[in-house]
Amino acid sequence: MDRRAFVAVVGGSIATALATLVPPLTAHALETRTIPRVGIIAATSGTLARHQVDAFRDGLRELGYIDRQNIVIEERWAEGKPERFAPLIAELQRSNVDVIVVASAIGARAAKQAATTAPIVFVAVTDPIGSGVVASLAHPGGNLTGTSLLIGEELAGKWVELAKDAVPQISSVAALGHTDHPMTRMYVRGMEAAARTLGLKLQVFEVPDVAGLDTVLATVPKSPPGALIVTPSPFFGVHRKRIADFTLARRIPMIGPERQFVAVGALMSYGPSIADAYRRGASYVDRILKGARPADLPVEQSTNFELAINLKTAKALGLTIPQSILVRADEIIQ
Repeated sequence: MDRRAFVAVVGGSIATALATLVPPLTAHALETRTIPRVGIIAATSGTLARHQVDAFRDGLRELGYIDRQNIVIEERWAEGKPERFAPLIAELQRSNVDVIVVASAIGARAAKQAATTAPIVFVAVTDPIGSGVVASLAHPGGNLTGTSLLIGEELAGKWVELAKDAVPQISSVAALGHTDHPMTRMYVRGMEAAARTLGLKLQVFEVPDVAGLDTVLATVPKSPPGALIVTPSPFFGVHRKRIADFTLARRIPMIGPERQFVAVGALMSYGPSIADAYRRGASYVDRILKGARPADLPVEQSTNFELAINLKTAKALGLTIPQSILVRADEIIQ
């Protein structure tokens, strides 16, 4: 065998031996380096917002992303505490995620104030322009974009109208507003306008924290309203069962902003689907991972509204829900 043939045989043998060892390791290492990572911060807890985060995961799955296969999803929970958003955003940024997803107007404002350069997708944000998150819906600018909940003064007025339709004999309505929520003032204006039109007395209780909620719940029974409206807020989302139990025990009809309130005992809820906003947030993540800039992606407004009714609660309160309301319901709990 001549020298060139010998070198070819030996070289080929070595290459074959190396090929059986190196490629799997190299392929795995490459996959580990390039797989995208997404961090999501829900406004409440892993128990209360599980269905919403799962809706986000479902949206990604529909687009071909499977967690731990071709994407990594890191979950964080703000537990209804506005002050938790900033450190959680910083934590995700330090872990070098490719996109950060934040829920609620409070979370979106915290992301903007953090001045992070990471792309931000917000979900379920009420009035992102009014709350100072983006410059416009068509051209959000900066590194934030996402989905908006269409909750304005008109929708807030619908909560008052629903209370009057369900319990025609009422003369007063009370409402809970979270002090730290940027849209509480807007909700109050809408409810005030509807109360004037319907000839109802409206009493608004602004709740800053748990101690404030304790005080309000101790105050309400002294002059029980005909119904209690709970406005949107991660804080009230965390404490929704406690508020529902309180209203049931005192036979006060409660109107909540979304179906999860009805699931724990509220009489009715009406508002945009939070889970749908999370699901649609997945499409923004997909486009950003494929190279789109958040500034170029218009903010989408939710058009999927849900009316939920708890007939078990109605029976406990001695109420008969009019057929005109029942036929409009998207979900009825018997």
